[in-house]
Amino acid sequence: MEAVFDYILSLGSTVFVPIVLFVIGLFFGLGFFRSLKSGITVGVGFIGFNLAVGLISSILSPAVNLIVERFGFNLTVIDLGSAAGAGVAFSTMVGALIIPCVFLLNVILLAIGATKTMNIDIFNYSHYAFTGAVVNLITGNVIVGMGAALIQATWSLLSADYTAKRVQNEIGVEGISIPQGYAASSVPLFVILDKLYSRIPFINNSELDIKKLQNKVGFIGDPVIIGAILGIILSLLAGYGFKDSANLVMGVCAIMVLFPRMIKIIVEGLMPLSEAAKGFFAKHFSGREVYIGLDSAVTLGHPTTMIIGTLIIPITLVIATILPGNKVLPLADLAFAAFYICMATIIHKGNILKTLISGIINMIGILYIATWVSPYFTTLAVQGGVSEGGQEVSSLWAGNVFDFIIANLGFLGYAGLGILVIITIGLMVFVKKYAMKE
Repeated sequence: MEAVFDYILSLGSTVFVPIVLFVIGLFFGLGFFRSLKSGITVGVGFIGFNLAVGLISSILSPAVNLIVERFGFNLTVIDLGSAAGAGVAFSTMVGALIIPCVFLLNVILLAIGATKTMNIDIFNYSHYAFTGAVVNLITGNVIVGMGAALIQATWSLLSADYTAKRVQNEIGVEGISIPQGYAASSVPLFVILDKLYSRIPFINNSELDIKKLQNKVGFIGDPVIIGAILGIILSLLAGYGFKDSANLVMGVCAIMVLFPRMIKIIVEGLMPLSEAAKGFFAKHFSGREVYIGLDSAVTLGHPTTMIIGTLIIPITLVIATILPGNKVLPLADLAFAAFYICMATIIHKGNILKTLISGIINMIGILYIATWVSPYFTTLAVQGGVSEGGQEVSSLWAGNVFDFIIANLGFLGYAGLGILVIITIGLMVFVKKYAMKE
């Protein structure tokens, strides 16, 4: 079983996702060649997207490391990053069982109408595995650990249902949703903040999206020019000379340009599948909707996400040093800050001011939760061979509020699991009522 799942994971999103989408296209009656074209187009988009992500790693990560060294941040827990976090999660007992169990749960929830999302973002099942592994570590009960993992998977599906229409409106493609483990967990905070902003005149009346910014300041509001300005700021903080500064500025500008282009390719591949799905469910299920659950990466093409995602990097470093009780040194995951604020852009409809404020508040929560989970992360990392020990480690990836809530209740054993089930049923009722209202 482990060998089979390792092989599936080794295919990567550029192969596995197109295969799944090809099968879905055939099921929806799209036809062999159109299904094949849609799947391959999405795969090509993911290849381009991964190249852009690699650009973030090669361009931004060295600058972040230099900023950390230059300012001598004295924090004791090292951020190993999302790749290490996923490796830790999948190396556990819960991680070995998570893929078939979550897939089966998803099918059951779809069949009974408890969710509209079919989550094909199999690589991010690692978030659920990590929560379950932490609970299993503390309770010594793999059943309770698996229960906690499945609860988080369900919450992510419900969050995806809740935001589906907003995601579709902002991205411009129907029939998709975002159940990705971290993005889904950030939705409640951003929704609460959005309602709070409506009571604050200055923020509520703000209409500062990318189009309004361009209208107010002309070319200075263009994402490429903003990218150049952000690149210069990061270069100054890193102490770069002209050559390295020029490369960093060009890299940040390239990120601003490439991400939206790659997302357009992914959307181009998804459009025929969306139309086929709509026709299939209209014909066979009286118009019932089913969403294809994708990685939050498909939201990163939004200019607001890229601008605030870059700006939040130096802000997070400052926050980390002055935040009372924080022990985590943001490092490996910091260059990918856009992933942590992407749903704020969706909830706030691209408003730059609201997304920036929400992004800062969210990063504070991430640092606190990553600090809280660091002893468990370190133990699991040593057990999984990801870390040799002697250094306490964590990840911004693990600063997940769903993980924090579910793990703390999961520590109570079966009683905590019972409480989580009751909460989950309540969330199902709430999301269904919200969907009807929408």
